[in-house]
Amino acid sequence: MPFFSTSPPPPPTPTLLESFTSTLIKTFSKTFSNASSTLSSSWSTYLSSYLNSRLLFNVLALLATPTFIYLFSYIIPELYMKFRPVPNLKDRYNATWALVTGGGSGIGKALCFALASQGLNVVVVSLDDAALKSTMKELKHQFPDLEFRSVPTTFSSNVDYMSKIIAATKDITIQCIFNNAGFIVTGFFEQAPLGKHLANVECNATSTVPITHHFLSLMTSQKLRGCVVFTSSVAGFIPTPFASMYASTKAFVTQFACCAHIEVYNLGIDVCAVHPSPVASNFYDKVDHKIELMEAAQKSAVPPQQLPNEIFKSIGACATRDIGAMAVGTRLGTFFIPYNLFTRIFAVFAPFLSDYKQHNKNRK
Repeated sequence: MPFFSTSPPPPPTPTLLESFTSTLIKTFSKTFSNASSTLSSSWSTYLSSYLNSRLLFNVLALLATPTFIYLFSYIIPELYMKFRPVPNLKDRYNATWALVTGGGSGIGKALCFALASQGLNVVVVSLDDAALKSTMKELKHQFPDLEFRSVPTTFSSNVDYMSKIIAATKDITIQCIFNNAGFIVTGFFEQAPLGKHLANVECNATSTVPITHHFLSLMTSQKLRGCVVFTSSVAGFIPTPFASMYASTKAFVTQFACCAHIEVYNLGIDVCAVHPSPVASNFYDKVDHKIELMEAAQKSAVPPQQLPNEIFKSIGACATRDIGAMAVGTRLGTFFIPYNLFTRIFAVFAPFLSDYKQHNKNRK
């Protein structure tokens, strides 16, 4: 039997303290491991949720960016023009004469008085009626030191109205032109005589072409500064059933104004189109068909005397401007709807409108 044993000695029996310490360490390690695993899982879930939220936010922000850009670029100029001081056109352009079409009544008449109050002589182009005679009498009485000329005419295709305007202005320099004349034909398009529609186009749109061409040619050749202002309408940028020619002509003059604005802006000539909200005038008095929507809008109409200063504040600050709550509200309420979709929706619901029902009865 060997003196030394070859098998290892048995492990020492742990004391009570060592057993307790070992158990405590194992329990703590397991608990920590479980907690760490749970925390890691929660953090991973939170991080995933956060990243998904950020991704969604970024996508929404990206999609909303064009809207913010549109609103910012629309509202800031509108606010600037709203609170901008009214420019004196006589001083701005060193001008002596202005010309206003449709100046016998309504907005045109108000423009004539506002221009005269700034010291400008005015050529009033309007229908040969009692309104023109009355306006001329009032202007001469209120501004005895200024000169006023009237051009009684009709903007019709069979009338040479340009010869009359040229003859009345050949010895003076016109630097402020206000294309304001217009009227409206209501009802379904096919129900009104074709001649009436063509007269509407001539007065509201076609007449602005030779008038603007004549005076812009003179100003550019003589290197004069000045302005050309078009009275357009909200109807020009939304589908407008029951007044199709009116809406179409107003879309035309707004587009015309924007194109001309680009061409002559750097020559010191300001061109713009304004879209007023409803105005209390005789504009709707002679319509063939009463339109309920139009009459409802007239309830919020403002006196024409409130328009000239707002129109003047638009000159030199924009190419187009919406004036009044209805014009601004219509623009902001429809800008995000594609025009085709807007028209299609309108077409679907139009038969339920009282105006449509009323006028549809007269269709043969």
